[in-house]
Amino acid sequence: MSQPDVTNSPAPAGKTKARKRPRKVGVSLRARGEPMIWLTGGALVICIAMIAGLLGLVLYQGFATFWPGELLRYELRDGQVLMGELAREETHRPDESMLAGLAEDEQTVARDLLGKSEEGVLARRLVRTGNYDITRTHFHWVEDFQVARTEAPEWAAVVERMEWGRFYGWPIGFKTEGQMVTEDPAEVWSLYRENIDEVIARRAEITGLEKHEIGAINRRLEDMRLALRQVALDEGEDSAAWQAKKAEYDRLEVSSKEAFSRISVDVDALRQENARHVLVMKTVDGSEVDLHLADVVRAYLPNRMSTGDRIGVYLDRWWEFLADEPREANSEGGVFPAIFGTVSMTLIMCLIVAPFGVLAALYLREYAKKGPLVSAVRIAINNLAGVPSIVFGVFGLGFFCYIVGGSIDEVFFEAKLPSPTYGTGGILWASLTLALLTLPVVIVATEEALSAVPNSMREGSYACGASKWQTIRRIVLPRAMPGIMTGMILAMARGAGEVAPLMLVGAVKLAPELPIDSVAPFLHPERSFMHLGFHIYDLGFQSQNSEAAKPMVFTTTLLLITIIACLNIGAIFIRSRLRRKFNVSQF
Repeated sequence: MSQPDVTNSPAPAGKTKARKRPRKVGVSLRARGEPMIWLTGGALVICIAMIAGLLGLVLYQGFATFWPGELLRYELRDGQVLMGELAREETHRPDESMLAGLAEDEQTVARDLLGKSEEGVLARRLVRTGNYDITRTHFHWVEDFQVARTEAPEWAAVVERMEWGRFYGWPIGFKTEGQMVTEDPAEVWSLYRENIDEVIARRAEITGLEKHEIGAINRRLEDMRLALRQVALDEGEDSAAWQAKKAEYDRLEVSSKEAFSRISVDVDALRQENARHVLVMKTVDGSEVDLHLADVVRAYLPNRMSTGDRIGVYLDRWWEFLADEPREANSEGGVFPAIFGTVSMTLIMCLIVAPFGVLAALYLREYAKKGPLVSAVRIAINNLAGVPSIVFGVFGLGFFCYIVGGSIDEVFFEAKLPSPTYGTGGILWASLTLALLTLPVVIVATEEALSAVPNSMREGSYACGASKWQTIRRIVLPRAMPGIMTGMILAMARGAGEVAPLMLVGAVKLAPELPIDSVAPFLHPERSFMHLGFHIYDLGFQSQNSEAAKPMVFTTTLLLITIIACLNIGAIFIRSRLRRKFNVSQF
């Protein structure tokens, strides 16, 4: 008995006919979209791997920079002796001409090493030999076939100095007031550790006297000189006012010289006290060198250190890096002025770009009527987002520094001319330049956030009798604020890492004077500043000792990424609070 055709039979009254699911047999993967799923997922994985690889390299190199390694002594087959820290190792494939130019024993060892190598390569290492004031070289390449013997001398010492970089040698004596106190290495090192803290304290006191006390005297004299010149410009040098001001300036000059003499006596006494202590070192070639403790930043015996001692040196170097000023052409010391300049410039930029960007977006979205003019403005904003940053730097230099700053100097700082005050690069002009650079990002993000607010909320506000501005202020802006914060995060991330425009409008290689200090008027927006991005460029491409500065490049990069991440995390936290408060869909 045949079965009835259920598929074609009419459906019972009141019931919907069930639709057959399409058969999967014969349907191509392209039609189902699975290749695109794999393609997009693979692209995401590649992007994440690239970012993770870059961050991993920066993290590894950055955190390993300050770890104190062993100090090794190399005896080469040609009789040369080297001592230093291992910077890096690599392999290379030598050609026949290189092997033919070697000495007989080196050639034999090199061919043996090539025979043992499956890939036909030789290894070599870059050794940081230091002692630049003696050898006039910082590094030395050492081939494996050149090395006859390698050892780690127990009393080999690393001395980090205020000038000339690192010194490598053995402590063989300690002098006090020119007299040799001891020549035993253990006693020498004990005397060094007893005296170094006091020497460093006196050196800091000298720096304070020279920077603050003498600096205050020079500032008073300069202010009086400018006041005297201003009176001469206003009333002439024959006027009674100028004669009175000149007499006041002469009295101040006399008292300043007396104060300067008193401070100089104190400074000389501190320097003489520091000069009493001398560390006598022996280099790898047998030379004896006197190192004054006043010139020593830090010294340690790497081959005698425990793990705890190494951690102590590591943390001490990190603290110096974060809290001190740079030295040795920025390749040594700290980057605190660059940290302060980067954070200050970024915050000032955000304070400037936020109100202008939000107000411009509000007008375009809420007030402006659609038309060719508004369309042209939007096109211009989108085009500005693609303009190279160096163009903004040129504009900032020409408009802010030369035109606006020059006008301010002519009106308010005439006495200082021709030396510019605001007519040159400074942190204010750099912040304004980067505000222009990031303004399109804020405008576009704010417009998108405003458009995400439902029109029903606006209409409900109007129905309750609120005006347009009341609706914008109390309904639209609070609910668009998370999207506005997104634009600020993007602007902050881009502005903090820009370097090219800053080179034209205020960032410099070295600026120990911070834009904010205890000197009236306390805030100095006209001052040049240091920036971590420019510091990285200077270390990588302008440093005299590029190999020694290479680890600092990674460390400074890690610090810049960390600062930008902290600023962004703060903004993201505020955005999440606003998002939870209003609980609406966000851009």
